[in-house]
Amino acid sequence: MFSKLPMYQNIGSSAYKKDLNNIIKLSEYLNNPHNHFKSIHIAGTNGKGSTAHMVSSILQESKYSVGLYTSPHLVDFRERIKINGVMIEKEFIVDFIKENIDFFNDNSFSFFEMTVGLAFEYFKMKSVDIAVIEAGMGGRLDSTNIIFPEVSVITNISYDHVQYLGNTIEDIAREKAGIIKKNTPVVIGKTQNKILSIFNAVAKEKKSEILFSDSMSQKNYECDLKGSYQKNNIKTSIITINQLVSAGYNINENNIVDGLRNVIKNTGIRGRWEIIGNEPLIICDVAHNIDALSIVINDLKLINSNKIHFVLGFVNDKNLDSIVDLFPESSNYYFARPNIGRGLDELELRELFNNNNRIGESYPSVAQAFKSAIKQSNLDDIIYVGGSTFVVSEVI
Repeated sequence: MFSKLPMYQNIGSSAYKKDLNNIIKLSEYLNNPHNHFKSIHIAGTNGKGSTAHMVSSILQESKYSVGLYTSPHLVDFRERIKINGVMIEKEFIVDFIKENIDFFNDNSFSFFEMTVGLAFEYFKMKSVDIAVIEAGMGGRLDSTNIIFPEVSVITNISYDHVQYLGNTIEDIAREKAGIIKKNTPVVIGKTQNKILSIFNAVAKEKKSEILFSDSMSQKNYECDLKGSYQKNNIKTSIITINQLVSAGYNINENNIVDGLRNVIKNTGIRGRWEIIGNEPLIICDVAHNIDALSIVINDLKLINSNKIHFVLGFVNDKNLDSIVDLFPESSNYYFARPNIGRGLDELELRELFNNNNRIGESYPSVAQAFKSAIKQSNLDDIIYVGGSTFVVSEVI
């Protein structure tokens, strides 16, 4: 799969498709499996993965059979496709590829398109009650955008993938708004004045109820996913669940409480403010754009510690000029290139940070950078691993 099918996370733009023709063709070949299960569709710049896992966990506690499709994976490809927190069986993937590989190759499907087809076929064959589907990039032209969900969710809008989605917040919002379906409620996770009119206009055109979760009052819930940025995701998840209740789903208050307390246990999510060590405290987080990183770094500064050590790597299509200033000058830095084709050269990364008074050394691998950070840390220090999902993946 990895070698024969173009994979965006490895090669970038050449794997990106600018329309839905391929996924429609693939879906028709598979007899449109997405028409055989209910779904929730989640897009957004930040928080869509966490929100998807929260919603899935609550539905699991409500005794539904819940499919969960997310991307990218951290360690195992099968993380992308789960039912009730259990990864898809290897045998199902092998059989699916064997049966369809000629069709895939003949039509030049991308890795993502093929994976979406696999997920939808799996959820159909396993007769899930409902599937939580996370969009990959954007919304309007994302391969997942052939479903007709019970609820559409857009967590927030920030600058990311601007070469594909547009150079302005308004352009990006229009792409994300593409998941809003006719007569289907849409939950917006963050009210942003610059794009408020865009979402309202699309919802009105589609005759869809629109709800802004951050402006709605609700009780505080405890969640096992830590980090201050999860507060908005919790609110978004609750409003989404409330829409399902209004549609007749049997979900009670205890299901919500237990679902949010057991997101990690129920779904297996990783890489969100994940603590993998103590003395020194080691935190991994997949935040990789300016909005997400600003929140995470502020949370780090609030922790009482002697020094923060940053193990960082990025992909080469990120605008880092606006990101560098987020990081404290007084910290130690360990730069490495994530082991993917799009990985940014560690020497280039070191030069950019050093020129901005964030001093550190470069390393030939993430593993060596991480080992060096551990070696140079005291017991009361913090080691933060991030910058890219793929850096977190290698350390985990």
